[in-house]
Amino acid sequence: MPQQQYLQEMGIQCYQLAHPERLLGYQSPQLVLPENCKLLLVSPQLPQGKTAEMFERVLNSIKLSLKHALHIYPEQLSQLDGHHIEWVWFAGCPQDSKIEAKALITPLLTQIDGNNEQRRALWQQICSYQK
Repeated sequence: MPQQQYLQEMGIQCYQLAHPERLLGYQSPQLVLPENCKLLLVSPQLPQGKTAEMFERVLNSIKLSLKHALHIYPEQLSQLDGHHIEWVWFAGCPQDSKIEAKALITPLLTQIDGNNEQRRALWQQICSYQK
């Protein structure tokens, strides 16, 4: 969220409501995914640095690129408006079974990078859809 980062650099603290739906009359804005989005990463952490590189390698293994992927935070799932994604990757958060797509369920990406057991488990999930 670049806007929040900009405010933090200015010394302005930002807060995000954990449950904005509890505010009287509040209507959360709907998230409309771009047409080219094929994989949705749902995770409390945005991939950065080495983790982003690992994320890109996984995308390449399923014949996708970064332009086909989008990250959202778990609390944004309720805002998701109709979608057309092929894959949804729940990393470090519970799976939402209402989303109909090929689902990957893993720990946080930071816990997968460099962990052969976790990488193997992820690869087995990917392969289970390619049969």
